[in-house]
Amino acid sequence: MEHTVAGCRAREILDRIGDKWSLQVIAVLGERTKRFTELRREIAGISQRMLTVTLRGLERDGIVTRTVYPVVPPRVEYSLTPMGATLMDAAETLVTWAEAHLAQIDASRADYDARQNDVQAEDARR
Repeated sequence: MEHTVAGCRAREILDRIGDKWSLQVIAVLGERTKRFTELRREIAGISQRMLTVTLRGLERDGIVTRTVYPVVPPRVEYSLTPMGATLMDAAETLVTWAEAHLAQIDASRADYDARQNDVQAEDARR
């Protein structure tokens, strides 16, 4: 990618959709419109605060829409915008890839960490 203003701006958007939680939110919302509590229940490990921050960022970028219904208590739903829906193929592919390779990645990390520990131990002996 060229080092242009457009390239830098694209990097900013890639940082947003490639962060720890955004792809999972996009993948889950690709199934259907969901309420906040549904999203939180379906995305393992996400805190209420992080889900709120993630949804706000995606809403700001036009990827997610937030609809508030004037009922008591208020009902709020989140869904992908038409632009956000165009991310579904990429999001699903990446999430599926990550899930399919978890065991291999865990094994690689353990192997790497063991090698690093051996190097540190050797350095300490010198």
